[in-house]
Amino acid sequence: MRIRPVLLLTVCVSVGTVAAQAADWPQWRGSDRMDVSKETGLLKTWPKEGPKLLWTLRDAGAGYSGPAVVGATLYTMGAEGKTEYLYALDTKTLKKAWSAEVGPLFTDGHGDGPRATPTVDGAYVYSLGAQGDLIGVRSADGDVVWRKNLKRELGGEMWSEWGYSESPLVDGGKLVCTPGGKGGTLAAFDKKTGDLLWRSKEWTDKAAYSSLVPVEVGSVRQYVQMTGESVAGVAADDGRLLWRCPRRSATAPVPTPIVADDCVYVTSGYRAGCLLLRLTAHGKDVTCAELHKSMNMVNHHGGALLTNGNVYGYDDNKGLICQDWRTTDVVWKQKDYDALWDKEHNRGVFGKMSLTCADGQLYCYGEDDGAVLLIEATPKGLVENGRFTIPEHSRMKRNSGKIWTHPVVADGKLYLRDQELIFCYDVKTP
Repeated sequence: MRIRPVLLLTVCVSVGTVAAQAADWPQWRGSDRMDVSKETGLLKTWPKEGPKLLWTLRDAGAGYSGPAVVGATLYTMGAEGKTEYLYALDTKTLKKAWSAEVGPLFTDGHGDGPRATPTVDGAYVYSLGAQGDLIGVRSADGDVVWRKNLKRELGGEMWSEWGYSESPLVDGGKLVCTPGGKGGTLAAFDKKTGDLLWRSKEWTDKAAYSSLVPVEVGSVRQYVQMTGESVAGVAADDGRLLWRCPRRSATAPVPTPIVADDCVYVTSGYRAGCLLLRLTAHGKDVTCAELHKSMNMVNHHGGALLTNGNVYGYDDNKGLICQDWRTTDVVWKQKDYDALWDKEHNRGVFGKMSLTCADGQLYCYGEDDGAVLLIEATPKGLVENGRFTIPEHSRMKRNSGKIWTHPVVADGKLYLRDQELIFCYDVKTP
């Protein structure tokens, strides 16, 4: 059709990227899945009323899909009626260039609609619906090139009840994702044809909600993913299991691994705890060794990111925190700052926050009332450089009322979503 959710992990790695210009944000957490923009020349402080609002889109559809931005086109997903769609939006005219039907609406009584962010790879765009519908379309016109259903065709199984939420990964000629289940936790497809290349038959955990990351240990390229039962690495060439570390999460592992230097970091909520691993390559084999466990970061689904040797994210008990990347020690925490901590309810004044980073600043987006904070990314302490609140809120009563779409900074603009509403702000220095 046209027009119209705590584990901490560290491993020796390097990561691949989706080809893109510096100003582009072609997939979930950016071109390298690190959630740190490479842009400079952005505002270091905001005026009292916040940065300039450039435009508001009011028909984005139901759901929590984030924006992928390439040039003047924004790609995202939204539900209309009983169907989930992938569509391309011209950010200059606010007209939808095309839309493609992904699959039937997912509904669970808590939050309806798609969760995943599209992945843009040159002439193609890929998206995963919450019911397990995976499609590859032409970026120029939205024509569907291939389609798979992770449940019906691959026997995919979810670990709990909130629908497929992973943003699919393009790595070279492969499209990789996590159907879960007895056929293999991970699956790789030919990105142009949709032909199944392999399943991770030795690893059969059910799918959770994290998005996988490509890494290299020595000369061994692999995909690291976490489920509700373990964290593991699977060989990129044939899907063989390289290593697996058992871990049990009470409910829903959500955040994406962080990959940098010789380390990968993952965090999840529901009191899952923290785990630090080191991977070592032995020819084509890889072993893992546990280094540390702690409860220093319990991140529900707002995500964590690494910049300049420190990890930032929202901890369920301490609020926004800064951690030392190597030791995982807490450097500072929001709970120590009276102006940003609600003592009566023992939580941050804006509730849980998702975040992204650009030009040395953290852009934090509150899930309760749409408050946006500009926080300096520094280990010296929590330094606030501005705040505002989105001017209106979603009227979709069927959803949770929470704002769970993460903020994105691309080409000097800040994109914020609350269900059918997408806001675009100018954060570029004049």
